[in-house]
Amino acid sequence: MRPDKTTSMREAIASFVRDGDTVALEGFTHLIPTAAGHEIIRQGRRNLTIVRMTADIVVDQLLAGGCVTKLVSSFVGNSSAGSLGELRRRIEHADPEPLEFEEYSHHGMICRYLAGAQRLPFFPLRSYAGSDLPSVNPAIRTVSSPYSDERIHVVPPVNPDVTIVHAQRADRAGNTQIWGLTGVQAEAVFAAHKAVVVVEEIVDDDVVRSDPNRTVIPAHAVDAVVECPRGAHPSFAQGYYDRDNAFYRAWSGISRDRERLREWMAEWVHGTADHAEYVAKLGEEFWAGLAVGEAMSLPVNYGRRL
Repeated sequence: MRPDKTTSMREAIASFVRDGDTVALEGFTHLIPTAAGHEIIRQGRRNLTIVRMTADIVVDQLLAGGCVTKLVSSFVGNSSAGSLGELRRRIEHADPEPLEFEEYSHHGMICRYLAGAQRLPFFPLRSYAGSDLPSVNPAIRTVSSPYSDERIHVVPPVNPDVTIVHAQRADRAGNTQIWGLTGVQAEAVFAAHKAVVVVEEIVDDDVVRSDPNRTVIPAHAVDAVVECPRGAHPSFAQGYYDRDNAFYRAWSGISRDRERLREWMAEWVHGTADHAEYVAKLGEEFWAGLAVGEAMSLPVNYGRRL
């Protein structure tokens, strides 16, 4: 009998996210674990180090919720739609308190996850040659090649206490399938001590077995599975709902104004018991506007013995 790792979002965050933890939240433009971020805020977690390759709206909200003291990231911004008001206040003015920010390039973050996943002491990369990032981040260092006189930049591994990712579907044991735009979800999960996968839907084993190549994260790397439909909003889930571009455009104005941001958090995060209530509050007419049509993949014949 395979284990059933399904649980509620409330239980998953209560069990796997502790004050002072290093928490990775991954998903690149697509499948961002927003609902998990909101539950972290509701549960009042504090002094977190957030690791996210592209720090965006969910990070701004976690900062506004008072959850974060350190950010490890590369790109920061409102996904080509503007800026992050709370993050800017923390970094530029230490307002209401400073934010420790450890900056890498996109590739540097990927290499950190790869080193963490493979339990390596560091990972080499060429792309920092000519960059000023090593001058502002002492964790980016150089080593001598054992095969030549060359010196090359390296980055340290990252091993989060917990990684949380969003995906389209998983079975009850945690075999997790993603299609469309992917990021570093698998590497981030393998690098972590614990992993929580949030999905649009939990499906039968036969569904996963019928299309095994979509399984990006295997069950043995997963500690908990949470079914949370529409849990990536305002980002999108390929085949389930579209990106909420209007929300991204509005966020810059909301987060720029501290009082508007406080009011938004009070209404949409603290004022909702869970993500299901958040979804219901937006209303079916709203979700109909983000509905997507069908674009079916052709069937694949994996073959079997006769």
